[in-house]
Amino acid sequence: MTDEEPLVPGIDVTKPSVARIYDYWLGGKDNFAVDRERGGQMAELNPSLPRLVRDNRRFLCAAAALAARDGVGQFLDLGAGLPANPAVHEAVRKANPAARVCYVDNDPAAALHAAVLLADGDGLAAVEADLTDPAAVLAHPDVLSVLDFAQPVGIILGAVLHFLPSDEAAQLCAAYLRRAAPGSWLIVSTGHYEDKELADRLQQAATHARFFNHDALAVASWLTGLEVVPPGVCGANQWVAGTGGVPSGRPAYPLVAAAIKTGD
Repeated sequence: MTDEEPLVPGIDVTKPSVARIYDYWLGGKDNFAVDRERGGQMAELNPSLPRLVRDNRRFLCAAAALAARDGVGQFLDLGAGLPANPAVHEAVRKANPAARVCYVDNDPAAALHAAVLLADGDGLAAVEADLTDPAAVLAHPDVLSVLDFAQPVGIILGAVLHFLPSDEAAQLCAAYLRRAAPGSWLIVSTGHYEDKELADRLQQAATHARFFNHDALAVASWLTGLEVVPPGVCGANQWVAGTGGVPSGRPAYPLVAAAIKTGD
């Protein structure tokens, strides 16, 4: 993809996209000069951002792959943006080649772009919908064409719940889990800042949403009634390593967890 010839007709290459900025930070190729410029500016204000995004991606893929090995054959990736590098479907299909994945994002350009990238993928879909409206997402015909909620599903809310107050995040998780079959997984991550000044700089730089600096107690409250997967609520890299805890001396890191619905 070049800046002069966007992959998807109708994409405005003169305006930065959060999804494409994330792609740039992850070393992807589905971004334009305007995204790289804005991503660079944000990283200057908050040098932790690219590393946060990469650590978060590592966790999401590791947790989804573990769910696939546990028998989950379908995944709902909410607020997914573009299929990132590596993508969730790539990670889970290493464990289960038949796994199905539906990506959901409320950005029309991101959803359209993702749909084009996935056009040749059987059992994959990209849907334009607002994750904060579970009833609409769960009734969307394109979602239902890929996912069967009578069977366990991996529900992924990666790096999106820090845009909601903790009580609303808990209600959102519960709404999706009510529809999910026993054996379903909930996989969550949120940006967490030990350095409050750095968190303030992030909030000042944000243009599209308020940032809520959730702590481990908040994340644990989203998992009420579920069987928490070891090592529990912890830093992203510590979860992947299986050690638990949080990184020492890091001013910011993804705070993450995975849990299983064991009954109705």
